[in-house]
Amino acid sequence: MLRNMVRITVLGSGSRGNSTVVASSTTRILVDAGLSCKETLKRLRLMGEEPEKLSAIIISHEHSDHVGGLPVLARKLKVPVYMTAPTHLAWFRSERQEARRAGEEAVALERLELFEAGHSFAIGDVAVASFTIPHDAADPVGFTFKIDGVKVGIVTDLGYMPASVRQHLRGCAGLVIESNHDLEMLRVGPYPWQVKQRVMSRVGHLSNESLAEFFAGDYDGGAAFLVLAHLSEQNNHPEIARRAAELALAGRASLFQGPSRLMLASQTQPLEPITL
Repeated sequence: MLRNMVRITVLGSGSRGNSTVVASSTTRILVDAGLSCKETLKRLRLMGEEPEKLSAIIISHEHSDHVGGLPVLARKLKVPVYMTAPTHLAWFRSERQEARRAGEEAVALERLELFEAGHSFAIGDVAVASFTIPHDAADPVGFTFKIDGVKVGIVTDLGYMPASVRQHLRGCAGLVIESNHDLEMLRVGPYPWQVKQRVMSRVGHLSNESLAEFFAGDYDGGAAFLVLAHLSEQNNHPEIARRAAELALAGRASLFQGPSRLMLASQTQPLEPITL
């Protein structure tokens, strides 16, 4: 009997929009819908994914770079949308405010599925586990997805790596994880000081340095691939993020099962699909 295929396609990642496809042989889940509907459909087709075959959309939190394309995409594809109740409330309030400013009525999601942070559920043949992450949103979560025993983690938008998150990420064969900013670039960069404080806070974003600390410490080394995601275009550089991760991983290479393939997600173009 053939093992179920696991495929991960990062369509885009960054402050202007985040979206990733997690797929088995029969189920396709869009994780976050931060790109416009038009751009999401374009990138799906470019990567060989048929938008009409999406099984569901699952949302990590309500910030615009994770839900910007959600209303139009959900309406067009008519797929169920999974999110927590606090996230849905915060998202719909924002939608209602935008609609009022435009003199329109906010349109509710046709197929809403609510879940509780910390709970697990199934979408088709994919077992989904959600877990709370530290970020300045209503009820932000990260996810792991398990398909025929193969586990993949997706976690961005977190100010630090609490023990609970580290535990959830153990045993992942693939991991998409935030490497948002270089601390020195952020400190001397163009952001207002209050924004810098927010990014560096414990409910902000994960720095290259914090991710390197995780790789050098609690990371179990089991992933065949690692994708550095949500890189800041102003306060980071792909090679700086890559180098910080490589140095941290190299220090423990002898303890790992084998070398991990290290990739960087881009804001402007999708990564080639990764198959496990």
